[in-house]
Amino acid sequence: MTLLVFIISLLGSMAIGLPIAFALIFSGVSMLAYLNGFDVQIISQNMFNGADSYSMMALPFFMLAGDLMNRGGLTNRLVNAASAWVGHFRGGLGYVTIIATLLFASMVGSAVASTAALGGILIPMMVKANYDREDATGLVAASNLLSPIMPPSAPMIVLGVTASIPVSHLFLAGVAPAIYISAGLAIMWFIVAKKRNIAPLPKEPFEERMKATRDAIWAILMPVGILVGLQTGVFTPTEAGVVAVVYSLIIGLVVYRELNFRDLLDGLISSAKSSAAIMFLVAASAISSWVMTVANIPVLVSNLLHPFVGSPRILMLIILGLILIIGTAMDVNPTILILAPVVLPVIKEAGINEVYFGVVFVISIVMGLLTPPVGTVLNVASAAGGITMEKVVKSVLPFLIVEVIIILLMIIFPQIVIVPFELLSGVQV
Repeated sequence: MTLLVFIISLLGSMAIGLPIAFALIFSGVSMLAYLNGFDVQIISQNMFNGADSYSMMALPFFMLAGDLMNRGGLTNRLVNAASAWVGHFRGGLGYVTIIATLLFASMVGSAVASTAALGGILIPMMVKANYDREDATGLVAASNLLSPIMPPSAPMIVLGVTASIPVSHLFLAGVAPAIYISAGLAIMWFIVAKKRNIAPLPKEPFEERMKATRDAIWAILMPVGILVGLQTGVFTPTEAGVVAVVYSLIIGLVVYRELNFRDLLDGLISSAKSSAAIMFLVAASAISSWVMTVANIPVLVSNLLHPFVGSPRILMLIILGLILIIGTAMDVNPTILILAPVVLPVIKEAGINEVYFGVVFVISIVMGLLTPPVGTVLNVASAAGGITMEKVVKSVLPFLIVEVIIILLMIIFPQIVIVPFELLSGVQV
C-alpha cells in the first residue's frame, strides 16, 4: 500500500505541473504521513544527507569544464578535425557528427548540453552540404546519447552516489559501450547515406588534415588525460573534475585565447544552475528512498522479481522493459533515483556485478531522452534542426533501434562490457 501511495502522489503531483523535485518531496512526505511518521527533522536530515556527498562534487566541476571548453573554441576544432579526416566519405559529415559527439561527450557528460552545443554547428553544416535536414537532426539527436555514457557522465555520478557504486568504475565501464554505440550508429548511417545517395565532400590534402588535428590536439588530450588519471589512480572522479576545469581555463585563456571574462562568468552561472537543479533533485529523492527502505519496498519488489533471480539475463530484460516504459514519461536522473535503490538488492541477490548492471542501467534509462512524450533531447534537436517533433521521432527511430539492439547484446553477452572494464581498471569482476 505504501508503494501505491508513492506512485499516486508522484504521478498526481506531476500531472498538475509540479516540478519533479517537488513532486518527489511531496510523495516522500505522503508516504511518511501514511506511515504515521511525519517528522520535519527526518525530512530535512535526509535531504541534507542526500546532497552531502564527496562524489557528487564532481558534477558541477565537469559541467563547468564542458561549458568552458565549448565557449573556449574546443568544440569547433573537434568538428573541423573530424571533418578533415572523414568528411570525404559518402555521408562523411554524418561520421563527423558521431566522432565529434564521442569526443565532446567525454568533456560534457550531459546529452542535453551536448545536443544544444553540437546541434547548432553540425545540423546547419550538413544541410548546407545538401543532406536531408530530418536525417541530420535524427543523427545528431541519437549520437548525443553518448554524453551520459562516455565519462564523465552526470547520470553515472548520480547512480554511483545513490547506489554506493564507485564512480570511477562506472566511468571506466562506460567507455566500451560508448564505442559500441558509436560503431552501431556509423553502420546505420552508412545504410542511410547509401540509400539517400549523398555525395561526398572534396578530400582535404594531408597537410590540411594534420593542421586541423594539431589545432584540436589540446581538446583531444583532455579526455585521454582524465581516463589515464582515473585508471592509474592519480586522482578521484571529483579531483578529475577540478583538473578538467583548470585545464579548460588554461587552454581557453592562454592557448586558444577565445575565452574571456564574460564567457567565464556565464559558464559559472550556467553550470551552477544545472548542478543545483540536479543536486536538489538528489536531495529531494533521498526522502522517498529512506521511506521506501523503512517500508521494506525493496524487499517487496525483490519478492516479486525473485522467481527470475536464477536467470540473470531474463531478470535484466524485465528490468530493461520496465526502464524503457518509465523513461517515456520521466527524465534520466529521477528515474535513477527512484529505481536504483529498489532494483539493486535484487541484482545483488542474482549475482550480477553492480558495475556492469550500473552501466546497462544508465544506458537503458537514457534511451528515454529519445522517446516521446518527454524526450528532452528530441525537443532540443527539434529546435536546433528547425523541424517538428514528429519528424525528429521518425528520423531518429532507425538509430534508436540500433541502440536498443546494442543494449540487448550487452545483456545477452555481459563479457563485452566486463572484459574491457577489467582491462581498463585492473579490477577483476
